[in-house]
Amino acid sequence: MSSEAPEMSSATREILGKVRQMVPPMLEKFHKGQLGRVAVIGGSVDYTGAPYFSAMASAKLGCDMSHVICTPGAASVIKTYSPNLMVHPLMRQSPPPNSGHLPATDTDPEEISKGIIDMLGRLHVLVVGPGLGRDPLMHKTLAKVLAAARERKMPVVMDADALGLVQTNPELVIGWKEVVLTPNVVEFGRLQKALKVDETEGKQQSETAKVEALSRALGGVAIVQKGAKDFISNGDDTIIVDLQGGLKRSGGQGDTLTGSIATFLAWRNAYLEGLWDHGGKLEEKETLRLAAFGGAAITRECSRRAFMKKGRSLQASDLTEEVHPAFLSLFGENDPDAKL
Repeated sequence: MSSEAPEMSSATREILGKVRQMVPPMLEKFHKGQLGRVAVIGGSVDYTGAPYFSAMASAKLGCDMSHVICTPGAASVIKTYSPNLMVHPLMRQSPPPNSGHLPATDTDPEEISKGIIDMLGRLHVLVVGPGLGRDPLMHKTLAKVLAAARERKMPVVMDADALGLVQTNPELVIGWKEVVLTPNVVEFGRLQKALKVDETEGKQQSETAKVEALSRALGGVAIVQKGAKDFISNGDDTIIVDLQGGLKRSGGQGDTLTGSIATFLAWRNAYLEGLWDHGGKLEEKETLRLAAFGGAAITRECSRRAFMKKGRSLQASDLTEEVHPAFLSLFGENDPDAKL
C-alpha cells in the first residue's frame, strides 16, 4: 500500500472529480475570508484536543479563517496549541455547587448564547460537538445557537456530544437541509433508538438501508455513517466512501473529519456564490453530500498515510500533519479541470 497512490474504485474517482469542481483555484482576486470562515463550538475544561484537531484540519485543508468557541478554561489551553487559530472564550459550564451569586452572562444560556449568535453573520460554517462534553448549560446554550444558525440556513456539522442534543431534541434538526451528522457506530445506534428507527431494517436489504432510514426519520438530514465504509445519505440518495484508511482507531480521528467537511462546505458556499468561473456543472442539491464526501475522503487518506508512517503509535495529531498531503494526493492543486 503506497503512501503516494491511494487505490480507489471507478465510482469513487468519479465522485472525487465532482468534489474537485467545488475546490476554489488559487486566484489573486480573492481576499481574506472569501474561501472559508469556519468556527468549532466545543472545548471544555476536560476536553481541549478535539476542537483543536477539528479547527486545525479545517485550516490546513484551506479555509481562510478558523475559530474555536469554547469555555475560558479551555481557551487558555487551546491558545497554547497554535497561534493560527482564533479562540473565543464565550461558552460556559455549569457552576459548581455553593459557587455563590454569578451574573446571568455566566449562568443563563440565553445570555451566554448572544455573543456566539452575534458571530454567526461573520461565519460560513459551524462545527458543533468536539470536546463539548455533557454539561447541561453547554447543551442548552448550543441549542439556542443551533436555532439561530438554522434560521440563517447556515451549514452545520454535528458530532460527538452534540449528537446527544439530536437524541433528546430531534426537532432541532428535523428537516434541516444544511446540517450534516457524523455519528460513529455507537452514536448511530443511539440515534436509531431515539428516533424509533427499526434497528433490523436493512439486514435483508442494501448495506445503505439503515442510514437511509435514519435520515428519512430526521426529514432528510444528511448523515455520514462512519464505519469500514462511510455511507453519506439524505434518505433518498446515498454515496459510499470506500477509500482505504489506516488500521489504528485512535481517538480524535473524527475531529479531522468534521473540520474537513466544514472546509468543503465553506468552499461549497463560494462555489454556489460563483466566486470564480467554474461553469456551474453541479446541481445545488447534491453539493452538500459532495462536501461530506470530500471531507470523508480526506480523513481516510490522512489515516492511511499516517498509519503507513506511525503504525500502532498513530495519534490524532498525526492525521493533522497529513491533511495537505492527502489533499494533494486526492485532488492535486490549482487546476479545477485536472483529471484524477
